[in-house]
Amino acid sequence: MTLDELEAFGAAIGRAAAASLPCVITLGGDLGAGKTTLTRAIGRGFGVVESVTSPTFALAHEYHAAGTATLFHLDLYRINGPHELANIGWDVLDDANGLVVIEWPDRAGHLIPADALAITLAHVDGDETRRRVVW
Repeated sequence: MTLDELEAFGAAIGRAAAASLPCVITLGGDLGAGKTTLTRAIGRGFGVVESVTSPTFALAHEYHAAGTATLFHLDLYRINGPHELANIGWDVLDDANGLVVIEWPDRAGHLIPADALAITLAHVDGDETRRRVVW
């Protein structure tokens, strides 16, 4: 996918997620593969009007969409394993009636819900303008 196609894909996912809450989406892939770009597009489709940014250092961001819906954006890159998730309020997500997007889901291990939509992004060799997307 081109980056424009990735953004359109993300917006479509966000619109679909708004109709099926609660929803968990995991985004895997290498550094710079487009996980935050995709999350930003998902947020737009979901109805978030503020700027969606990377929570790499904050670990978690919360955004309010139209109505009462909430987007929780987690970046687990700096987490060493599931045992550290309580420190970022992971338990709150059990009761969240919103959309949860998790970057670097492998760091959460068995705590990722079995029904989460798993998406993996990868660079396309020789073409920095395209990404391979698997879901």
